[in-house]
Amino acid sequence: MKKEEFEQILQDEKDLKNLPNSKLIEFMDKLTNDFELTKQSIINSTLYLDKIEELYNKFLSEYQNRK
Repeated sequence: MKKEEFEQILQDEKDLKNLPNSKLIEFMDKLTNDFELTKQSIINSTLYLDKIEELYNKFLSEYQNRK
């Protein structure tokens, strides 16, 4: 979702009761898609971070063994 779309949703939230159903559905779809993308990104970043830590610890262990 683009920044402008998100800002529009935030703005329209103030008048939620008066929004037509079509707008509600449109916003819910956008929010659902963005939520899923963000969630997947967080999961991928977490896996990446875990792998970096694992690799670092292996390298550190090898380095310490050589001393």
